[in-house]
Amino acid sequence: MPSHDGTLEAAFIDRLCAARRAHRLPLHLRELAEEFGGAVLEFLFPHFGGAHRSERSDVAAEEARLRHLLAPALEGQAQLDRFFAELPAIYDALLADADTMYEGDPAAASRDEVILAYPGFFAIALYRVAHALEEQGVPLFPRLLTEFGHRETGIDIHPAARIGVRFAIDHGTGIVVGETAVLGNRVRLYQGVTLGAASVRKELSHTKRHPTIGNNVVIYANATILGGDIVVGDDSIIGGNVWLTHSVPPKSVITHREHERRERPAEDLLEFHL
Repeated sequence: MPSHDGTLEAAFIDRLCAARRAHRLPLHLRELAEEFGGAVLEFLFPHFGGAHRSERSDVAAEEARLRHLLAPALEGQAQLDRFFAELPAIYDALLADADTMYEGDPAAASRDEVILAYPGFFAIALYRVAHALEEQGVPLFPRLLTEFGHRETGIDIHPAARIGVRFAIDHGTGIVVGETAVLGNRVRLYQGVTLGAASVRKELSHTKRHPTIGNNVVIYANATILGGDIVVGDDSIIGGNVWLTHSVPPKSVITHREHERRERPAEDLLEFHL
């Protein structure tokens, strides 16, 4: 509350001072996450600004800068070295993601277009970097990385979610992938998909709350799949606007119109369901 002369009362100022003295996070951590996120994308992909720096000395200097940016968020040299040891695998996974999005989207003219222009790729890239840090138990910083991607794209992927290879996001706005979600290989999500929890009670925070999605699954726009015990079997299609709270076996086709499960035939039905 203001004092009689219009300034804040001393007791409130003391509370703010005490909170600042007790603060133990690195300063400007959110800004650091955004700077590091942009820098790591530039380091891995010339599309984000590094094309003119192509000598080994240039790349070494960029690696040193990345290490300097990341170090305050980590607990020591071992974590830092482990993350950089995983960068080649992250890079290969992202190239495979970009190829999958290009191969599956008639509107994509090239892999370069996917990397530079597709919000799905941007969000996935930051997720894969953040997930590597999350796996080391790094607090908060991975979440800030994926929240940077969330703000830029509207795609919300928790860094603890486990996502396989050749992941594709088409359009992407409004996608939510929860903390304990597990996605297999070659999963494709369209805009508005939610892989969420059936309950948000705080006491469930250390349980499996989000669904498991098998391999080769396509989930179309605005579908919602809720619950930690829900499994969507391999080679299934979940149609647009479906609300799913039970497991479905492999090769299922679930549509909002029919409210029923039916066996997926051998022929490719992806275009039929768009």
